[in-house]
Parts: sequence; structure tokens; C-alpha cells
Amino acid sequence: MPSELTVVDPPATPAADPTHPATRRRRTAALVAAALLAAWLAPVVAYATHRTWLLPPLVLLGTASLLRGGRTLLDRLLLATMLLLGATTAAGLLFAVWPWGLHPVPVNGTALTVLVLAAVATGRRPRLPRPGWVDLFPVLGTAALVGYLAQPLLRAGDLATRLTLLGRGEDNYRHLALFDVVGRAGGYVFVDPAAAREQIVSALVHYPQGWHLTTALLDGHLTPIGGAARGAGAVEPYLWWTVAGLGLLTLTLLWVAQRIPGPLHPLHRTVLTVVVGALILGTQLPRLLIAGYPTEVLGLTLAVALAGLVIRPLAGTREQLVLLGALLTGIGFSYYLFLPAAAVLALCWFAGHWREALRAWPTLLAVALATVPLAATTPLLGLLRADHAEALAAPIGRDVTQTWRALLWLGGLVVLALVVQVRRSDRAWRRTLLVMLVGAGFALAIAQASINAGGQPAYYFNKAGHLATALFIVGTAGLVRLLPTPRRDRGLPRRVATTAAAAVTGVALAATAVTYCGVTGWHRGILVTDEWTWAQRWVHQHLEQPVRAAVVCAEVDRAYPPVPWATTFILDRGPYRSYLEGLCLSALQGTTAQSEPGVYGMVFLEPDRTREMLRRTPGPVRFVVTDPGARRRVEKLLIAEPELHRRVTVEVMLIPEPYR
Repeated sequence: MPSELTVVDPPATPAADPTHPATRRRRTAALVAAALLAAWLAPVVAYATHRTWLLPPLVLLGTASLLRGGRTLLDRLLLATMLLLGATTAAGLLFAVWPWGLHPVPVNGTALTVLVLAAVATGRRPRLPRPGWVDLFPVLGTAALVGYLAQPLLRAGDLATRLTLLGRGEDNYRHLALFDVVGRAGGYVFVDPAAAREQIVSALVHYPQGWHLTTALLDGHLTPIGGAARGAGAVEPYLWWTVAGLGLLTLTLLWVAQRIPGPLHPLHRTVLTVVVGALILGTQLPRLLIAGYPTEVLGLTLAVALAGLVIRPLAGTREQLVLLGALLTGIGFSYYLFLPAAAVLALCWFAGHWREALRAWPTLLAVALATVPLAATTPLLGLLRADHAEALAAPIGRDVTQTWRALLWLGGLVVLALVVQVRRSDRAWRRTLLVMLVGAGFALAIAQASINAGGQPAYYFNKAGHLATALFIVGTAGLVRLLPTPRRDRGLPRRVATTAAAAVTGVALAATAVTYCGVTGWHRGILVTDEWTWAQRWVHQHLEQPVRAAVVCAEVDRAYPPVPWATTFILDRGPYRSYLEGLCLSALQGTTAQSEPGVYGMVFLEPDRTREMLRRTPGPVRFVVTDPGARRRVEKLLIAEPELHRRVTVEVMLIPEPYR
């Protein structure tokens, strides 16, 4: 018989075997190369097609897809937002020195490249969790509050009306100017103080600029950033970014509050959303929008998010460390007054999880080496170069009664509820109580520091009280958790009884919070001292007739644009009114540095103020006179000192008085 021939397959080559390690490495290298190419191609295409507004959501989704903390889509997106905020504030140092500034293509190309390399280093594939029904409560609550607080902006149809909103807080003019200058400079202005002094008032050169950098970067995806001041065109975007910042704070407060108790019945989540929303509207937090404190809003947002991660840490220790480092860095660059309290909270987490942290020692070491110098950059510059420590004794600021009410009444109620909760087996309640005590202790420490500095608890005690208030608001989760819980007990009558009891007590608590926080107007808010809450004063302000200062500023800016040969000042009725109009005009025209000698540190007494303005301001001066009394004052001054004619130009633009 013929022997059977055995056919032997040739040995598989790496190119033919998809499971061969060499083949997998080549495919991985090809995918990485394609991803890196796409990381730069996407920004280029978006920029060429004027769709750069798509790039920030793309970076956010890419970041969220590589994280693994959180259970729902909102968890992942908020964690990614906090990580990106911290990273962006740190990257501002790079933006200030590389040649592209805040241009969307290199910024987003670099960000997407980092995401690709992070995916390769961690071996993670992009993946997002599904949205959960629990996400609806923070999202809907935030949408309702932002929609309510945005009403004045929707009613502001012209520049004078928007300047009326802006003028409710004097600091808005300074933040508007810094927002514009950081956008045009392409990074932090303190990196080059000499150049910055030609563009911004000296007090703002070393001011924390994390908020200004972040918003200027995002705004540059909507409006191209040029080399000249944007003027009136920057007012509306600035106002919307301030509202958006308060919206992010609201979302963070609602998210952390619902994260603290763990699993909650939908009825409890509804009540908690109402209680947190009522407290946001009934405390001093909306005042941050009125007074012009956007940097503090960002600092509060990051500090509350950090507190949430201390109370309910992420399952992954490495991810927890990275996020804590990013949040501390963001606070340092945005509003470093809160940095000591945030650092204490981070150390509290480390004290309870040091074994897990040490097992991830390479990540711990890398985060520590990056976070400490970055978070300390702005504080050290402010303390060593700008003497910010002297501000602790500043007597400026409103009455501190509202802060004491928040500490004693709201804080006392929350701490009492948490003392009851600590008996539960869930350790998150103990950590929540610790966070509340750190917040209250920080406010009291600032008060004592102000006294030690020779003053009284005032401006910065109020600021520290805002942080304590925000932490107390999320701490109300302990109060809501005390409500009866509907249970699926056997028997319809018992089930109906427990559900009814839970519904009645929940509605009673929500109604009490809404009423006694002054949200409805039926009862005066117990946490404020005036008849109206800060939210009501913001939303229900009269905009049908703009204030005179806003009208004068808008008209002078339109009729007298900045000129390189002279410094422009407005002279109106009363020195303080002229001061406010000067702040507004210099912010719109990008001349805060030139006008600083004649605006700040002046006595509010005429004609001494006008004479002092001329003495302090070098070079030619252009006065725009908008009031007959100011016109007569300048004429007398020029007659008494005729040599001033050589460098003083007087433009008369009388504006009628019937304005608020």
C-alpha cells in the first residue's frame, strides 16, 4: 500500500499570526500613531472649520473615558472636570512661556496627546459608564438655579444695562480687566511682571489668576483672541462666565451632598435637592455673583469637590491621589485662602488611608513632587512679592453677622445631625463630621488671625465663612438621612403607612428650608440680615433704567476711545462716582495700568482729588467732563494753574442727571 503523505503546514510567521506578540506590538504601535495623529488633526480641522467650541467637550469626554472612579456618567464627568481644572491652572505656566499662548490648536493638541499617552501608560481603553437616574437630581437642580440666576443677563439688552450688572460689585471691573489681559497675554501675567505692569494695575499682577486663565482659554474657543483689548465686547462673555462658575459650584454642591449618604431613596434625593438649593439661594453664596468674586467661586468649587473625595474616596488609590493633587493645585492658583483648609482635609484622608497610599508610592511621590511646588507658586508670590498677608487685618467688607449665623445656626444643626449619624456603621458619616469641623475651625482660625494682626474679623473672615457655609450645605445630607425611609414591607397597609410618613416628613423639611431661607418671600431669610436674600437682590434688580455710572462709562467709551498720547479720566458729580466710572472706563479700554496713579489711593474730596490726579499722572491727561459742576471745577483749576494747559485736554460731554 502506498504510504499516506502527511501535509505539514509551514510555521506561522509573525505577520500571519494575529496572536503573535510581535504582531500585537505592531498593531498597538499603529493604533497609537493613528491616535497621536488624530490628536492633532482634530484641533486643526476644528480650527479650520470654525468649530473650535467642540474641542473642550472632546477633551472632557476623553479625560472622563480614562478615569475609573465613580459609578455614573455624572460622577465621571465631574471628576474629569475637576482634574482638568487643576491641570489647566498648572498648564498656565507653560502657556505663558511657549509661543502659542492660548491658541486652541496647540492647547488641545497637547491635551489630546497627553490623553493618548496616559491611555498607553495605564493600559486603559476609553470607556464611559451609562447615565444613572440619580444623575437627574443634581442636573435638574442646577438647571433650575442657573436659569433663575441668569434672568438679569437675559434682560440686559445693551452695554449700559450690562455695566449696571457689573457695577453691583466694584471688583468686577478689576476681574474683567484681568480676564481680558490674561487672554491677550496668553497665560499668567505674573510670569513676566515687568511686561504685565504695562497692561494691568499693579495690585493684580500677583493676584491668583486661575479663574481668569481658565475662562479666557474657554472663551478663546468661542471668540478669537487678539492683541488689542476687547473692550465692550468682553463684558457679556465675562458676565456669562461668572454665572457659569456659580452653576458649576451649585452642581458640585448637589453632587457631593448626594454622594455622602450612599444609596438613597428617590424621595430623600428629592428632598435633599430642594434643601441644598434653598440653602444656596438663602445664604451668602449668591453674593459672590453680585460682588464680583469669581475667583472665590472657583476656589469654593474645588474645595467642596476635595471634601467630597475625602468623605467618599475613590476605589482606586492612584486616581484618588492624582485628583487630590489636581484639586490642591487648582485651589492654589485660583483662591489660595482656602488652601490651608484643603490641605488639612487631604492630610486627613492620608491619615486614614496611608497604607494604601504607600503601596502606590510611585504615584504618591510623583503627585507630591508636582503638587507642592505648583500649589505653593501663587501663595508664595502673593505673600513675598505683594504682601497679601497684611490683608488679614483689613476692616473692609460687610457686617459679619451673616457669617456668624451660618456658623452657629446652620453649622450647629448640621453637626448635631451628624453626631446622630456617626453611630451608623458607615464611616463616611464620621468623615463628614470631621470635614464640617475643619470648615468651622478654619473660619475661626481666620478670625483669630485677623485679631492677632491688629484688626477685627471682617473681610477674610467672611470669605472663610463662605467655605464653611458651603461645607455645611453638603452636610445637610446627614439631616435628610434622618427622615423615615419608605420600605417594601409585607402587607399593603404597612407599606402605605411608611411611605406616607416619609413623604409627609420629607415635604415638611423641604418646605421649612424653602420658607426659612427666604426663597418664597413669605418669610424673611434667617441666614441673612436684610429683608431680601442675596439671590432676590440679584434677580429682581431694576434694569429698565441703567445706573448713571454705567451710562456715563458706556457713552464715554463710545465717544472717546483710548489714545496713545494721553491718559483719560472721567470727571462727574462727586468723587466716588468719578472713581467708579474711571474703573469701568479703564477696564473697557485696557488702560488700567496707565490710569492707576490717578484712580487708586486718592482722597474722595474735591477739588483736591482732581489736583492730585494731575500731580500723580505723568504725561498728558485727557479729562472727559460729564457734569456742569465738574466742568466749573476744572476751569477754575486751569485758571489758577495756567501751566497745566500744556498737558491737559478737556472734553465736555454733559450727560443728564435723571439716572439712578
